[in-house]
Amino acid sequence: MDLQITNYNNRYQIKGSLNKVNLKTFNKHFANIFDKLDEILLDIERVESIDRAGVMALARLHNESITKSKRLSIIGLGCKELYQHFKSEEPVHEVEQNVIDTSSIVAA
Repeated sequence: MDLQITNYNNRYQIKGSLNKVNLKTFNKHFANIFDKLDEILLDIERVESIDRAGVMALARLHNESITKSKRLSIIGLGCKELYQHFKSEEPVHEVEQNVIDTSSIVAA
């Protein structure tokens, strides 16, 4: 499915596939968006599929919002590929803390 982007005020709804083939449409639509707006809301509920290029486009938009001190909100469940991209399969390792024995310290 092609990529469709609709907007009302500062809310943008992304529908279809966000991939390398239609990335040009996404980039053109959001080029310099934070020069015009202080905050935008992306609704990805209707994104059916996304590839690595699409995820990177969202990441670039996120980074631009940070560097320009703007607000980007992404809502909607979207497609499972987006969540799988960020999912970590590695177990969290506990960090050993250095413990100092203070029982032998005498206050002066």
